[in-house]
Amino acid sequence: MTCTIHLPDYPVLLGPLSETLPAWLQQKKYSRIFVIADANALAHWNNTALLPGTEMYVVPCPPASEHAGGAERLKNLDTCALIWNAMQQARLDRQALVVNLGGGVVGDMGGFCAATFKRGVDFIQIPTTLLAMTDAAIGGKLGIDFNGIKNALGVFRNPQAVFADPVFLETLPARELRSGFAEVIKHALIGDYELWEKIQKTTPEALSPGSMTADAWTEILEPSIAVKAQIVTLDPHEHGIRALLNFGHTVGHAVESYFLETDEPLTHGEAVAIGMVCEGLLSTETETILRIFGRRPMPESIFPKLWERMQHDKKNTSGAVRIAVPGTEPFSLQILELSREEAFRRLKLYDSFDSFEF
Repeated sequence: MTCTIHLPDYPVLLGPLSETLPAWLQQKKYSRIFVIADANALAHWNNTALLPGTEMYVVPCPPASEHAGGAERLKNLDTCALIWNAMQQARLDRQALVVNLGGGVVGDMGGFCAATFKRGVDFIQIPTTLLAMTDAAIGGKLGIDFNGIKNALGVFRNPQAVFADPVFLETLPARELRSGFAEVIKHALIGDYELWEKIQKTTPEALSPGSMTADAWTEILEPSIAVKAQIVTLDPHEHGIRALLNFGHTVGHAVESYFLETDEPLTHGEAVAIGMVCEGLLSTETETILRIFGRRPMPESIFPKLWERMQHDKKNTSGAVRIAVPGTEPFSLQILELSREEAFRRLKLYDSFDSFEF
């Protein structure tokens, strides 16, 4: 099954990479092709043999099943310097193409490196995780972490195309699939009730390797991507409704950053799931989210550290911490200011839910 979701400046091609990528490249004339690849995705890339002989930089991301958040630790200026150096060594000019093959970290960081190298070279995204396919690869937001703050440095620049092949999902561990499913949930709550009804019937067991066919994943990916595509088309630079895509992320990024520095880091999606519960304070939605994700205990002693990280969120204005939550109608936005006391109350409420722990 193949389909194309059109954004104003580029397409999202959903289907077998062996069909979509060669057909797209035949229409282009690039001087060189340079691949930035996640080490975990590289084996599958070699099997497809679509671009033999291309130069590449391999980001040494540890297996997600063994090191949750391990890739995020590489999303920094030090890794960017290595990538830029590899680009220079490959003698890339401004007519080159950069191919980002991997999860959200590779897409964000590889796109950032491409957008800043020689003031910008073209790049495409080949997301290999559920999170990247439904969210990170789409919308042109690129960036890296800095001084412990997620995405503190970045730019807006669109890819030339996004290629989402569900076959990559067969290579992911259950925890990584579940992490990406948080963004699917977010998109459903933002603007697709039919997708939300499907999610309510999803069991944790369904989010295990090999549990769904490529066509079954496509039926989830297409509406989820369509929600994000609609929002970024309406608001490409986050001046209005695009803030909806940050639902769950003010609290989620703070939680993710905090636990990244511990011996028990969370994946991005697990942190966003916590954020959606804390920010939305929803009833049936919370039940579904906790059934899929479980609960991570968060003692009150860490609340001040989480609050400190929330104060660095990009939506904040004049020192006020703000959260973006879906309104009562599809694609409607509410911006709420969050006081320290209210943030602590919501975190404490989350920690009180009786649910399985991560």
